[in-house]
Amino acid sequence: MRKGEISKFFVSYLPIPQTGRKLSVGLWRIVKAILYKLKTGIQWKHLPMRQFFGFTRYSWQSVYYHFNKWSQSGVWQQCYMNLLKAHKRKLDMSVVNLDGTHTPAKRGGEAVGYQGRKKAKTSNMLILTDLQGVPIGWSTPISGEHHDSYNLKETASDIFKQMESMDLNLEGLFLNADAGFDVKEFRELCESKNINQNIDFNRRRTKSTADTTYLLDYELYKARFSVEQLNAWVDGFKTLRVRYETRSSNWMALHCLAFAIIFIRKFNNLTFSF
Repeated sequence: MRKGEISKFFVSYLPIPQTGRKLSVGLWRIVKAILYKLKTGIQWKHLPMRQFFGFTRYSWQSVYYHFNKWSQSGVWQQCYMNLLKAHKRKLDMSVVNLDGTHTPAKRGGEAVGYQGRKKAKTSNMLILTDLQGVPIGWSTPISGEHHDSYNLKETASDIFKQMESMDLNLEGLFLNADAGFDVKEFRELCESKNINQNIDFNRRRTKSTADTTYLLDYELYKARFSVEQLNAWVDGFKTLRVRYETRSSNWMALHCLAFAIIFIRKFNNLTFSF
């Protein structure tokens, strides 16, 4: 991505105060170095500094300092939310799809736990997408020993509030989710928000009134493919294939940056090159 693209789609949406000590290099250069790390999976200390900063004596520690500082204050998450809000007309909200994703965590850290199915320590995130696979809501990282339905009502409430803060209307939405989300409290939450739930039934549960109270539209359920497609797009960012960040806020920030790139590439025909 070139200077103009980074300035337009990232720097202009960064809610960073313009007071204090002036940066010795262009803000877009710092963002570009962070995006390079995200895409390639390179260690921070091996960033090709001359490629981004020329002969300026700027260190990789400074790049990480800014990334970490902005992550802790929620800047990257707000940046993507601002971008979505400004271009929400490009979203397809006819169907939304919810799923969780487990990522191996090699260094431990916050929100990391052993996941028996993966036979590894992992972190989980719940992600809600539109029909095109664009992320429109996401949770904070969840420790891997928990399944998707863990604390689901509270987690989903936070995601819905997040969407409302971006002026995304919840009422009348059709929501697809797999059997892992067949939870009474979550279904009741969807009803309270006037969201039409299309959730597969959990066959492992004992006989439940849910099987007769709710219907499953199998044709509509096929649209759930878009959230699976998103997982494949996210895997294209090597930093996100395996979690090495120990702070959960940094891990979530990297996801928000990846979400932003996916959104930008999808609607602006931009290539990711350096």
